[in-house]
Amino acid sequence: MAVRVAVDAMGGDNAPHATVRGALQALDDHPDLELTLVGDKARIEAELASACPGHVPSAIRIVHATQVVGMDDGPVEALKTKRDSSIVRTVELGAAGEVDALLSAGNTGACAAACQLKMKPLRAVTRPGIAVTIPSFHGPFVVCDVGANIQAKPRHLFEYAVMAALYAERVIGIETPRVALVSTGEESGKGTGLIKQTHELIKADPRINFVGNVEGRELFEDKCDVAICDGFVGNVILKFVQGLAEGLFRTIAREFDDESPVQRVRFTEVLDRVWQRHDYSRYGGAPLLGVNGICIICHGRSNAFAIRNGINAAHRFVERGFNEEITARLVQTQPQGTPA
Repeated sequence: MAVRVAVDAMGGDNAPHATVRGALQALDDHPDLELTLVGDKARIEAELASACPGHVPSAIRIVHATQVVGMDDGPVEALKTKRDSSIVRTVELGAAGEVDALLSAGNTGACAAACQLKMKPLRAVTRPGIAVTIPSFHGPFVVCDVGANIQAKPRHLFEYAVMAALYAERVIGIETPRVALVSTGEESGKGTGLIKQTHELIKADPRINFVGNVEGRELFEDKCDVAICDGFVGNVILKFVQGLAEGLFRTIAREFDDESPVQRVRFTEVLDRVWQRHDYSRYGGAPLLGVNGICIICHGRSNAFAIRNGINAAHRFVERGFNEEITARLVQTQPQGTPA
């Protein structure tokens, strides 16, 4: 059976070049893959002609969209005024069941809002959240939420703990993932009212391997495999980590500018190996957990390699029936007395 994935071909800083090239690369990975590229038909066809002159794979179709949601556009306003945008049309394909999964490297807020509006949350999910995989010295860990919900409630964070733990186990491959709450201290009494109430909810669920609170400095110390927080905190963590990593690599590389060519070559090879192990694009994108469909949100600066890996991640989600597991798990666990 074919796995059908829709790609917002106009989303991201490097679109449609990176999105089209990444889509073509993903076809080489999965013979059962069928792709729908959504966006400006003329520009998409030009990219396809450049990448594979004389032969466009039959597994690719194009759905024309006349508008593009910019990175600076407000999500709600964009959905109202740009109804023929590539993001909206991509999500509509998912909502209509014409594709099994969708992917966008465009405006994150607009994509998340469109999915929640048109695809709706899964049964027993009150608010979807974005789960991002961050590489570290000890292996990858998952942070959820990183931007879909900046006004979270205890029930929302509890659901993130359940969904992100399942994601870490079933998709990332972490056995019995350790789940922690991001807070200002390890003690259960530390943090805001939101954190304290969520702490009790998660602690009361024996199916969650809860290890308590974790401070920001401990995220890279192998204290947890899944870190739970609201979308505001998660987005700050994500952007800070990305900026720190890139700045650190540039600083180290600059220190070798005055060294001999032989030393620079040797060091560059080592630095490249380290960077490859910590490159976010290996994981492709971040799933919007909890929507009635499969949505992978990629970094706005995604290159073809990242888009390819994002499509591969979508393919894994479809194969493993991940949403069915989320629904079954949350339906079985309905915390009592949860604040609305």
